[in-house]
Amino acid sequence: MDDQNLSNGVSRRTLLRSAAVAITATAASRSGLLSKAAEAQTGAFATLTQRPPLAERRFTSPIIEETIQCVSRQIADPELALIFSNCLPNTLDTTVYPGTQDGRPDTFVITGDIDAMWLRDSSAQVWPYLPFCKKDPRLSSLIEGVIRRQTRCILIDPYANAFLRTASSKPLSWAVHDDTTMKPGVGERKWEIDSLCYTIRLAHGYWQATGNTAPFDAEWLKASRAILHTFRQQQRKHGHGPYHFQRAAEQPTDTLPLSGYGNPARPVGLIYSGFRPSDDACIFPLFVPANLFAVTSLRQLAVMAAKLGNNTVLANECAALADEVAAALDQYGQIETREHGRIWAYEVDGYGNTLRMDDANAPGLLSLDYLECVTPAGRALYERSRAFALSSDNPYFFRGTAANGIGGPHIGLGYIWPMSITLRAFTSTNNQETLQCLRWLRNTTAGTHFMHESFWKDDPAKFTRPWFAWANTLFGELILKLAAEKPSLLRATFQRT
Repeated sequence: MDDQNLSNGVSRRTLLRSAAVAITATAASRSGLLSKAAEAQTGAFATLTQRPPLAERRFTSPIIEETIQCVSRQIADPELALIFSNCLPNTLDTTVYPGTQDGRPDTFVITGDIDAMWLRDSSAQVWPYLPFCKKDPRLSSLIEGVIRRQTRCILIDPYANAFLRTASSKPLSWAVHDDTTMKPGVGERKWEIDSLCYTIRLAHGYWQATGNTAPFDAEWLKASRAILHTFRQQQRKHGHGPYHFQRAAEQPTDTLPLSGYGNPARPVGLIYSGFRPSDDACIFPLFVPANLFAVTSLRQLAVMAAKLGNNTVLANECAALADEVAAALDQYGQIETREHGRIWAYEVDGYGNTLRMDDANAPGLLSLDYLECVTPAGRALYERSRAFALSSDNPYFFRGTAANGIGGPHIGLGYIWPMSITLRAFTSTNNQETLQCLRWLRNTTAGTHFMHESFWKDDPAKFTRPWFAWANTLFGELILKLAAEKPSLLRATFQRT
């Protein structure tokens, strides 16, 4: 089947790669044991679990533990079951720091191996737990704390992508000398449209799942207005606006050209983005998947502003901006290709220049359906775009002996991100394709039984980031979805090839 068809000058990229090298040998040494253990029964795998001891877990939810046991019994393949039981609770086990602020829930969420809270990652990390909140008030309170913390972060600086625990926390080493307007409490200030979109997605999803309106107070409405203002400001109809960012970096993707304002683009109604969800700089600043995400998010925010805040002015302004961006996307965001027909571009500049590619991170072309950015009228356009993303016409789609999948410039050529394989399964309507994704995910953990940021296409033991909670809980969410919608696929067993 075709794939369809540090003040010390150390960069974040270098730091994470060094950490990965330190554990790669250990992971590789496990692979022999693992291939033999794969022949064993489920009971034998209980001794291989990598979850922290119960007393060392950051947070424990009885309903999540019960769900892990229940779903694991539905998974015929013992290794796949073990990976699921490790991955689904990984955010709760290792990355959440619940507390209170002014008597209300407050939760700081680290990414895993970086002691900072990314708006995008923190939203995605707790997303799979929303359906369980009604059965676990403590879990609901924890996620309410995430929403409240994100609200305060946005009010500190809506242009920032990552935040520190406190205003006096030690800064991230690679961001110390960034030429931008850094404020106390900001970890990194890369302007990414999707950072704000993810906070809306989480807030809307939490409200829908729980009915709890407590976090949507006057402070939240103030942050919502800041989001709308920032999106409008970055349409750049009246100049480039206040945001600029430059960094002395080995990788050109870590900084923005032209005094930190990015490459030029025509103000056509789309929102400019400095960086992608990979934290890599945009080539053309009109980043199409993020603008599509913004349309969805603005429409969700409009509903919430009207129903929760009784703020029809804000609701109408959000809806109007969503309509404007959607119209601009239809006019400027699509391209004709010989191989796939009309598809979404990845980036454009409004002058006619376009970038044809997809990246593993979400939002991207592949993940649009997962993020609810596909309308019924746009279904065929999405399917063609998805086919492009999963083909050799995408320069960041890699085929290897270990797996096929999408990577990106953040790590480099030949490195597949498990996240892309997970999102491929999420967006597939083909059972055989989904099973192939499960097989690849099962067989590429290098014996760690966790997802990684990326792995070499021909050797999963060469991977980056051994502790990447977003990828872990995303995989857990996939298994929950299959258990609910296609349980027969979980009765398959897989062998290493």
